[in-house]
Amino acid sequence: MAPAGLAAVVLAGGAGRRLGGTDKPAIMVGERPLIRSVVEAARAAGARQVIVVGPSRDELPGVVFTSEDPAGGGPVPALRAGLRLTGEPQVLLLAGDLPFLTGEVLSSLASAACDGGGAVLVDDSGRAQWLASCWEAAALKAALASYDGNSLHGLLPTLPITEVAVQVKPGEPPCWLDCDTPADLAAARSFAEGLS
Repeated sequence: MAPAGLAAVVLAGGAGRRLGGTDKPAIMVGERPLIRSVVEAARAAGARQVIVVGPSRDELPGVVFTSEDPAGGGPVPALRAGLRLTGEPQVLLLAGDLPFLTGEVLSSLASAACDGGGAVLVDDSGRAQWLASCWEAAALKAALASYDGNSLHGLLPTLPITEVAVQVKPGEPPCWLDCDTPADLAAARSFAEGLS
């Protein structure tokens, strides 16, 4: 069970260039758009506040929408924009294209987040998935205040981190599967068909 005081910042304002410039968060995988799957997982983990940094979407009631300045400025400006609106002590940092993310996984991240830092999901190769993580909001804001780079890879590893690995059973979709390329999207849809 996730601790009280959890918010989520979902980065969903990218251009989707590797998918031909399509509105990636609106792409359907299974019965839902990608962005809805992520928002529902955050809510299932107990997020009291869900902030999407990206275009407003009527199909997501109760979500707060904002955008980075300048628009399209990248993940660090987007994170800054979302964090400005958070009022909870912990914040989930999520990509808007993770169709198999679950509330259980996000609760595990929130429970594992260390003081003064956070917790990050690691995939089956041991690689950190920075856009599936949970952070102490104050620590993240302080790190951003002194950071002038534009990469999450330069920012987040400077904080204390707990790595969280999730075992995926054979034939099940990995919760870290994002939909960046046509091959990723095809794999996600294939998994979704197998689950229906």
